[in-house]
Amino acid sequence: MPNIKSAKKRVLTNKRKEDENIVVESKMKNSIKKLERLVKDGNKEECAKELTVTLKNIDKAENIGIIKKNNAGRKKSRLTKMVNEIK
Repeated sequence: MPNIKSAKKRVLTNKRKEDENIVVESKMKNSIKKLERLVKDGNKEECAKELTVTLKNIDKAENIGIIKKNNAGRKKSRLTKMVNEIK
């Protein structure tokens, strides 16, 4: 446990940020899984709606710094391609 006041504060702020990051990351992962399930079922209209939500969640995770720029681009590209291949 830290002794210095600024170190104690840093522990608290790090914990708060970690909790926020966990929420954003789990939201992103859950929306990706939901989209993949919809693609598997083959409902194109619902997939299109869910794709916009998923892309938004991925962008938010990228902007916060949870995932890197190329990782976000790769995820968005793969998901978009998956949705476009539904007939």
